[in-house]
Amino acid sequence: MNYRLKLALLAALATAPIGPATAQPITFDIDPVHSGIVFFINHLGFSNVIGVAKEFSGEFTFDKDAPEASKLQAKVKVSSISTNNAQRDSDIQGADWFNATEFPDITFVGTKFTKSSDKQGTITGDLTIAGVTKPVTLDVTFNGQGKNPWDGSLEAGFSATAKLKRSDFGMTANLPLIGDEVTLRIETEGRGRS
Repeated sequence: MNYRLKLALLAALATAPIGPATAQPITFDIDPVHSGIVFFINHLGFSNVIGVAKEFSGEFTFDKDAPEASKLQAKVKVSSISTNNAQRDSDIQGADWFNATEFPDITFVGTKFTKSSDKQGTITGDLTIAGVTKPVTLDVTFNGQGKNPWDGSLEAGFSATAKLKRSDFGMTANLPLIGDEVTLRIETEGRGRS
């Protein structure tokens, strides 16, 4: 083999990618039609009141081969929170609770993504409620990723749960008659950007 051919082969090998190419992260918009946010809070020790957020939005960037590099940001309109009772819903919009006039949005920004198995992991992030920001960790199940059979769009879905204390966010009204611990259940389906 002549000297120039050897140099060309060495240069080609030196610049060739090592191993298989990895998939690029994909950004998904949260689909509010196929997603939901529900919370539960104890009432007098007799039952758990159920609340839902009806208006929310957000996006996440996800690569199933490298989930630790994910990104997530989401926003909930406080005015859309419903507990199926007009008087109670009006009360929780007030200054003793969410203080919706001054702080109309609840936000969550993911800061750490940890994979524990092919389908399980955690997302730790900054949750801001009523102007107070605290770290919260979500236990997450990856439900799957694939094409929507109706329109061919790329979809990814997750289920998540978390527990937090409302008093951490300055909401101490009616403690302990109304529970301090709040249980969250989140179902998220995202649509990939084309």
